[in-house]
Amino acid sequence: MPTNSFDNFYLSWKPDKTKLKRPFYLTLANALEADIISGKLTSGTKLPPQRELADYLDLNFTTVTQAYNLCRERKLIYGVTGKGTFVAPQTGQKIIQRTAFSDLIELGLVKGFDQIKAPIIEASENVLKKGYITELYSYTEAAGHLHQRAAGAHWMRQMDVHTDSEHTAIFSGAQNIISAALLSLFKIGDKIAVDEFTYANLIGTAHLSHIRLIPVKGDADGMLGCELDACCRREGLNGIFLMPNCANPTTGTIPETRKDELAGIISRHHLTLLEDDNTGIPQIGDAAYHSMFSRLPEQTIYICNSTMTLCSGLRVAFAAFPEKFRVPLLNALFHLNIKTSSLDAEIMTELILSGKAAGILRQKSELALERNIIFDRYFPEAVTPGTPAAFFRWLPLPKLALDEMAVERSLQQLGVNVYCSYRFTVTHTPDSFMRLAISSPQTPEQLAEGCRIIRDFIDRNRI
Repeated sequence: MPTNSFDNFYLSWKPDKTKLKRPFYLTLANALEADIISGKLTSGTKLPPQRELADYLDLNFTTVTQAYNLCRERKLIYGVTGKGTFVAPQTGQKIIQRTAFSDLIELGLVKGFDQIKAPIIEASENVLKKGYITELYSYTEAAGHLHQRAAGAHWMRQMDVHTDSEHTAIFSGAQNIISAALLSLFKIGDKIAVDEFTYANLIGTAHLSHIRLIPVKGDADGMLGCELDACCRREGLNGIFLMPNCANPTTGTIPETRKDELAGIISRHHLTLLEDDNTGIPQIGDAAYHSMFSRLPEQTIYICNSTMTLCSGLRVAFAAFPEKFRVPLLNALFHLNIKTSSLDAEIMTELILSGKAAGILRQKSELALERNIIFDRYFPEAVTPGTPAAFFRWLPLPKLALDEMAVERSLQQLGVNVYCSYRFTVTHTPDSFMRLAISSPQTPEQLAEGCRIIRDFIDRNRI
């Protein structure tokens, strides 16, 4: 018997060594899948640690790791940091029934009614008929052609961002602006204040950039000024990230008085502000809306996110910035992706100048109002959004028998894709939520079916 043999040691899963053939990771993964589907390994079973299983099978540790990773991709198992690897809930025959993501009702990824394509196609056709189209296919004008930047500045004025074409740049989406700003305006180890629940992709980008995100307590009106001030004094913050208009994921909207309070603190502590204005979700009836950029024009990078919501396939977003940020921000734009697609930027320009962009947002706003009514019928306990035309909703979860990752996997097996709140937090929080993208299903009927499945699941698994 080998020195480290586990032949006589308890393991929750002991595959038949004699059936393992090369490539070992693949046959091991297939054996695990077979035992899960057959019911030999039931939902929630904790699998052996990878090193113990490797010793038992006399395999390399990385071989077992590859097998586990493959089974994760197949949605058969999942890992919990510090606890181990477990068999995913709702397995068995449902794995066979739900083999394609195309079958899923999408309530995780926010698509923003991307079935509205006719105005986009018409604008694209108009652009291709323009006599100067060949001039767009070059490396010139990394920040965007002058008339495109002017269109962006014009569009941002409706969000109370008064800038000009020289202080406007075109990026490949809002995430591209965030990445460029983090890399060019901050250094390794810098600290940026964020809400307790914040934009998921900001968290990932900050991690890659080695920038620390510091969560600041808030209430229904957003980040608390007293908490931000105390955090500045305690942590020595360098920047702050805010989504004042229907924040992602919480749907909260910061009222004007709170914006004034936060602006005073940001100014006093000389913070760089990244204002991600989720203006694809209109502020219905709020004619008095004022941006943070208008309050702090010399400290703010304004991220115009509505252009993404117009058409997510057009990777175009506008950024407004003060003169002092021009060189570092545009250098980052160039080094990250040379420039944004001129064709996409020209189509977006056509949409704005023709009035089609405003029309699309109005149409989507009307659809969102209908979707919110459907959602509220199933979830009256949901957080009231900052606008009745929210594209996604924030649903508090009761105590459930499963953790959040298991909730996602269980619902996926039932045919619904959702995102839970662990994706949106920098540190652990005691409260659990689910962000549901009500604008993503293709039809109201799909949304209603997805809500029904989630409602039933929550009620069945409530502790």
